[in-house]
Amino acid sequence: MNDSRDRPLWVVGLGCQRGCSALELRQLMDDSLRELRLGLSDIAALASIEGKSAEAGMLELAQTLGLTVGFFCAGDLAAYAPQLTYRSDIAFERTGCYGVAESAALAMATRLTGSAATLVIPRRKSPHATFALATATVRAGSTS
Repeated sequence: MNDSRDRPLWVVGLGCQRGCSALELRQLMDDSLRELRLGLSDIAALASIEGKSAEAGMLELAQTLGLTVGFFCAGDLAAYAPQLTYRSDIAFERTGCYGVAESAALAMATRLTGSAATLVIPRRKSPHATFALATATVRAGSTS
């Protein structure tokens, strides 16, 4: 039985090519979130793969939005392969996982809530970036 105080936690997963701007990442996020009538204030965190942890555009976006960005190793992200809506052989060759945005969103939502996460918006693309949105439930009384 769900407690009426249970609430969804929303996490954005991002992938990008080297040098992708914060502006492009932000536009992709804004366009995608608009579909669900969600705003940036609804987002709890951003997530990506460890290889993007020094990516200036991603770091700038997180800082501008005041959001934590979690980075995961390919092994952690690979565990979410069965939930992916799109599997990229190119992504696997370059990163060791079949989809960065979707698996990172799922991993971060799970980490933050301790609950199983689901994809709400599957992988979306811009010329240099990918986006996905995952959610998991924060149970009433949880400290998340």
